[in-house]
Amino acid sequence: MHTSDVATTDLPDDLFDDSPLPGATFPESVRRLLRRYTVFSGRASRSEYWWAALFYLLVEVGAGVVAAVVAGVTGSLAGSDSTAFGWAMGIVIGLAALAWLLLLIPGISLAVRRMHDVNLSGWLLLLCLVPGLVLVGIVFMMLPSDPAGARFDRAVPIPPLDEE
Repeated sequence: MHTSDVATTDLPDDLFDDSPLPGATFPESVRRLLRRYTVFSGRASRSEYWWAALFYLLVEVGAGVVAAVVAGVTGSLAGSDSTAFGWAMGIVIGLAALAWLLLLIPGISLAVRRMHDVNLSGWLLLLCLVPGLVLVGIVFMMLPSDPAGARFDRAVPIPPLDEE
């Protein structure tokens, strides 16, 4: 079946919808985060942003727990063999770093869309790179929505690709 045979209502709305999702739930926020991982246009509501931030925290805490378990198990099994322990910890830390890298671009795009919802340019997030100004980024994320932020929405939605 070609996508031209499918009604436009069957297409994933969240991929083409640039409007914020006020009152987003945790699953909705994570789904939009992962589906719109390279979309820098449009807006994201406060709830969408903070639920995604909780998701990031849970992923990192989960990676820490796995690292602690692997360290404990490997340490008790390897005994005095520090090479096995080093390899096991290297793999676990590598996987945690990979998870962080995989979530980096989606997190930046979500933060840019959150800035758009506040009617600010996403480029202002570069202020967070200046030592001591990280709190400015947190304040930006806590600001209420501004309807004038609709200026950052796409004028024309991207049409779906035909699968042939």
